[in-house]
Amino acid sequence: MSTGLTAASWVGLLADDPRPWLLASDEAPARWLALLHLVGAAPDTGDTGAAETARQAALADPGLLAIIGRLPDWEVELTTAGHNSPSFAPNRLSLLWWMGLRGGEAAPVERLLDQMLAHQSVDGRFETLGRWRRSPAPVWGALLCDNHAIADSLVRFGRGADPRVGLAIERVLADVAVTAQGPGWPCVADATTGFRGPGRKSDLCPQVTVEALRALHYAGQSSAEAALAGARTLCDLWLERGLHKPYMFGHGRQFKRVKWPPFWYDAFAVLDALSLYPVIWSGPAARPEHQRAVAELAACLVAYNFGPDGRVVPRSCYRGFEQYSWGQKKHPSPLATAMLCVVLQRLDALSPAIAAVDVLALSSSKGGTGLVVPPS
Repeated sequence: MSTGLTAASWVGLLADDPRPWLLASDEAPARWLALLHLVGAAPDTGDTGAAETARQAALADPGLLAIIGRLPDWEVELTTAGHNSPSFAPNRLSLLWWMGLRGGEAAPVERLLDQMLAHQSVDGRFETLGRWRRSPAPVWGALLCDNHAIADSLVRFGRGADPRVGLAIERVLADVAVTAQGPGWPCVADATTGFRGPGRKSDLCPQVTVEALRALHYAGQSSAEAALAGARTLCDLWLERGLHKPYMFGHGRQFKRVKWPPFWYDAFAVLDALSLYPVIWSGPAARPEHQRAVAELAACLVAYNFGPDGRVVPRSCYRGFEQYSWGQKKHPSPLATAMLCVVLQRLDALSPAIAAVDVLALSSSKGGTGLVVPPS
């Protein structure tokens, strides 16, 4: 049977073409991503019929159903574990989205989305339930990392037409600010609790900015000046990593090597966001320095995550997912490989610039050689 594979520049960035392996995988979400995004000559030009068959197989997979079964009750779930935790509901929804689930296909997801929609501050930001130092009882409050992550989930799962989501997206656009690193989204104190988050007041919050870019893209706001400005600032943050390091957000080995499943600010998260804004890194309006930034980030993604067979062996994993290919550190993961390949495929036009990057010559945050550390 013909796989329908076509020549693609991004494949040349890898030591070997992983697509035949992905298409033969028994991991349905990986097959779906490959069939939809990786076998055609352009984005989303793959075998959509076969892709939908693979997606339906993924929806019946016990592993995906187990993640759905672990979704929290938003009315009682406290966000004490942090937004970089796999237990944070928007993170689990993002994982399910990458695995093929869409809006209207799982009752527990729809219940969670309804609960998220029910809690919105008067200024339009979606809220989470947390225990704050000034309050002995749990309180609903909204940081930008709450609103952006929740709005992103709601839009991607089909709730974008809801006026409450529209209000939250308007709030995202209104909250862009001038930071020490450039236009973007900082930590902003919640009006109810007074809690602001750990970052410095003048600094960009890279995680909040990545979330904003995703939410704005999927809400149809990719051309908004706030979104484009934030994307440029993410590029500048990488280029100036030796000068600026927002609190908790470096650009060393942990940034370059993806932790699975990916929930937090790293090379994959940044490229997942920036690849949705090709005007920033491709075409006549792109600035050379931003093209260089995206190319360097993509070269690091390849060098620090792909093996000599063109596949991704997870080298850092969250606990609790050991039964999944992307939750162990010994064997190549089809889904991890497919997710990273999807981002590289979006950057196909930049492949020559990515291939020209000397990763070993790049400095890390606050110095460093950029040397790729071999797997332990």
